[in-house]
Amino acid sequence: MNKYKRITLDGLIFQNPTFMLVLGTCPTLGLISSAFSAAGMGLTVVIILTLSNVIISALKNVIPNAVRIPCYIVIIATLVTFMRMLLEKFMPDLYDSLGGFLALIVVNCIILGRAEAFANKHTVVESAVDGLANGFGFTIALTLMGIVCELIGSGSLFGAHIMDFTIGIFATPAGSFLVYGISIALFVFVIDLFEKAKRVKINKLARENMLDKEVA
Repeated sequence: MNKYKRITLDGLIFQNPTFMLVLGTCPTLGLISSAFSAAGMGLTVVIILTLSNVIISALKNVIPNAVRIPCYIVIIATLVTFMRMLLEKFMPDLYDSLGGFLALIVVNCIILGRAEAFANKHTVVESAVDGLANGFGFTIALTLMGIVCELIGSGSLFGAHIMDFTIGIFATPAGSFLVYGISIALFVFVIDLFEKAKRVKINKLARENMLDKEVA
């Protein structure tokens, strides 16, 4: 498999930071009651994660090993500061909806984790692909859960009224926690089914190859 395809599939599906690795739970539980806030946080993380991965990968041979974590935090904090300034200036509604969770991106486990586990060991291009894949994996997960919570809990979708029937608990942190848990269970269940089907296919092909060799 092409290495970039593998990196992309890992970030989006097989090593999805939200559903498989269960990282970034604070913004997840705090923001998925609103699809707008969830999508906004996800896209903000995409930008910061990709840029931090690229910068850290480019500087990996310059940053002393003994102080690499503090250096990562300085790089990420700088990017977050610029992003906060841009959002406050050009997207004040999103800036207000994200609140304190925007500042917490500095210590987001997804960003620090990718810096330490991937960007520190791979090329700039590979790190950029990894940042985009994990960022969009996080964004898709948050947005889907945000749609469910907002639709059921508030009867709206991205702020637009859709229906009158609502279940209020889904607009609360308790509802977010419930949706998050169910989403993880469903995602892992589907991945397990896929992996089993893949193994069955591989075993079938192996048996067919053995039969072909015996016939030959």
